Amino acid sequence: MKRNILDSRRKVVQAIIGAYPGGRECAATRLGLDLKKFDNHAYESAGSRPLTDEQLHVLEQDANTTYLPEYLAQLYNGMFVPLPDPESVDNVDLYSRSVRASVKRGAVDMIIEKALEDGVIESDEAKLILKAHAEYMAERHGEVMAVIAVHSEGGNA
Repeated sequence: MKRNILDSRRKVVQAIIGAYPGGRECAATRLGLDLKKFDNHAYESAGSRPLTDEQLHVLEQDANTTYLPEYLAQLYNGMFVPLPDPESVDNVDLYSRSVRASVKRGAVDMIIEKALEDGVIESDEAKLILKAHAEYMAERHGEVMAVIAVHSEGGNA
């Protein structure tokens, strides 16, 4: 499983554009920019300012990604945890969250196993391990919050 480390805002912007349905042309249209202007802002060329956090948020909402908050959280040695909507959480969602958390934990173990094949964990391998671990912890935290939301008095935590 290939995991990209998004270690700069520029890489985050590229990942968001890459994940956007229809690519950069549709992303430009969504933001009300012509393609050339969008490219200048996205790639900070021709003296253009970068896309704003608000513009990136709009694109991420449509693409159902969270690259920007994940990047910002890792700058502070933290992790981004999208909290469940208490109105939409049910037992089926709890099961789905449990499976996703298990898959992410398994991914951490697989990356560690592969890194240890030569007996040494290199710096880039450590980054991949920690990224996968943060993704697992975020998923698990979301799962715990969802369990609390479903099983609390009144259905809210």
